[in-house]
Amino acid sequence: MTLLAPLGALGRATLALLAMVGRVALFALSALSHMLRPPFYGREFGAALMNVGWLSLPVVGLTAIFTGGALALQIYSGGARFSAEAVVPQIVAIGIVRELGPVLVGLMIAARVTSSIAAEIATMKVTEQIDALVTLSTDPMKYLVAPRVLAALIVVPLLVAVGDVIGIFGGYAVATGTLGFNAAAYLKNTVDFLEPLDIISSLVKGCAFGGLAALMGCYFGMTSGRGAQGVGRATKGSVEAAAILILAANFLLTGAFFSL
Repeated sequence: MTLLAPLGALGRATLALLAMVGRVALFALSALSHMLRPPFYGREFGAALMNVGWLSLPVVGLTAIFTGGALALQIYSGGARFSAEAVVPQIVAIGIVRELGPVLVGLMIAARVTSSIAAEIATMKVTEQIDALVTLSTDPMKYLVAPRVLAALIVVPLLVAVGDVIGIFGGYAVATGTLGFNAAAYLKNTVDFLEPLDIISSLVKGCAFGGLAALMGCYFGMTSGRGAQGVGRATKGSVEAAAILILAANFLLTGAFFSL
């Protein structure tokens, strides 16, 4: 019996995980169906666009520019060991566009937007505002969830594109200002090295990461427990789940685009 106890605990944990995956999948399908059917709440959608997109620009821009600059320094330092300092423009471009740009933007969105959505919706649930919406014949999934998920699907790829450009500029500024690279040659090497598939993969990752981030915020907010502790657990759980799913999705999408 002593030996069976750990197996039983593992089995219960596995069943709980699978049950949660099923609930999230059904929640995602419900959100998708509500995005495609009227009525549409333009004011909620516009507010979500502003929150996810415009208000996230400062943190995305700062993250991207410092990451691009640090990446240029690291590549130059590592390349110097093999007399390969000239590859800085190419590696910065591909590193930012393929991986660091989408992933860092996704994680920043998870930290800023997912937590905000989860806390907002969980607070509405605790204060019975969601019950009031139902009383007024307003579907919470259509009014609260669908606009936020749709806004993230649209705006986060744009944030990724902006982050990619700013990140490449950060590498360019460090390389030309500190490492002695020629500005025109640096830009030419960057443009010549990038391929359309690199840019497409970056935007597709942004769309997937944005959808996951908003979906986790909405799911944990809608299923939160009562009281302040319930709101806190929902907020924490949403950010953890969004970050893990973003990293897992990044691995799968990278494999799909670039054939591991």
